Amino acid sequence: MTSTTRDTLLTEADLERRAALRRMKALATALLVLSAIVFAVAFALEDQYAWLGYVRSAAEGAMVGALADWFAVTALFRHPLGLRIPHTAIIPNRKDEIGVSLGEFVEQNFLSDEVVRSKLATFSVADRVGAWLADPANAERASAEGAVMAQGLLRFFSDSDVESLIERLAREYLFDREWAPALGRVGSELVAADQQRAVVDALLDAAETWLTEHPDALGEVVSTRLPRWVPGFVGDLADERAHRELMGLLHAVRDDPEHPMRVAIDGYLVDLTDRLQHDPAMADRVEQIKAEFLESPRLRSFAGQLWGAVKSTLAESLADPASELRSAATSALLDVGVRLSNDPALSAKIDAWIADAAGYAVQKYRHDLASVISDTVQRWDARETTQKIELQVGRDLQFIRINGTVVGAIAGVGIYAIATGVHALLA
Repeated sequence: MTSTTRDTLLTEADLERRAALRRMKALATALLVLSAIVFAVAFALEDQYAWLGYVRSAAEGAMVGALADWFAVTALFRHPLGLRIPHTAIIPNRKDEIGVSLGEFVEQNFLSDEVVRSKLATFSVADRVGAWLADPANAERASAEGAVMAQGLLRFFSDSDVESLIERLAREYLFDREWAPALGRVGSELVAADQQRAVVDALLDAAETWLTEHPDALGEVVSTRLPRWVPGFVGDLADERAHRELMGLLHAVRDDPEHPMRVAIDGYLVDLTDRLQHDPAMADRVEQIKAEFLESPRLRSFAGQLWGAVKSTLAESLADPASELRSAATSALLDVGVRLSNDPALSAKIDAWIADAAGYAVQKYRHDLASVISDTVQRWDARETTQKIELQVGRDLQFIRINGTVVGAIAGVGIYAIATGVHALLA
């Protein structure tokens, strides 16, 4: 990777850090050069001016400290002066080991059940979520974001896959079981509860409406079946009479709960539900109808139509902020927020559930979560990693060089002073 390519990977903040790092490097190097100049001058004139011995010692100590710390700091990131000295270029050479160690450190010290629970115990997640959702603007925003996510999921799902899923579920939970006993049990319960009367009333109303809208419909049934020698007006009278009698029958059955036809219908339904449950011949007939439906393309067509209708309806409702679905979602979220804010028991229960879930997740997946760090570091380029780390901490490390220069000067002059004092005492 060239220098130009590496520069393009730096953010604006990284460029600012690099400029600051270069300034600190220049300052630390300038102190080293200054110390060398002072040492050279003091060394040359020390015989003429005895007090320059202290200056020379301070400059000498400063150079030693500066060079030692320069070597130490440089060895972290690269080989000093390009020399492959052992235990240098530590970060690029041990990048993977550092990543593993960092992952283990995070796993042991952060991804533990105790740490997670103690952190969650310092605040209530439910209270914060409740207070946020209790604001209508936030509830509407959460509903809108949820709608966007739902629309994305709808686009993500393949129509053919969903249709296959619907067909497979229908086969597994609907068609792989015998229909007759289940239909018989449900039917018998409905008949016992007189639920069939509403269905009969609906059929009667539909028949009456149709006959009212089509008064000549029976003409094709009655008149066309009379002998040819019967006069036409007789046929008209017969049609009218048939229409009137049929309408009267419908009114009578609808208005009389105990009409013989109702009783006959109830008896037929009771017999039918019983046969569905106990008559093998009836069960076989129902299974044959089911098998014919399964073998026809109608099931696949039904699955496609069902998914198409559901998908179209959902897409339209999710896209429309004023739809009943979006309004209901916003209202539900607002209600949840109010309940969480006003119900301490519910809030405490949710907080406990969150703590349990987080603790379980940490215990179960802590190693997998920590391995994200080590795996990520392993994928990093060694030079790029070194550059990134140096930009983050390099400026502070240059203070080590500066401090080493200062401490070295103090140590040098101190050692020289002690040695001079001891020599004077022994002389």
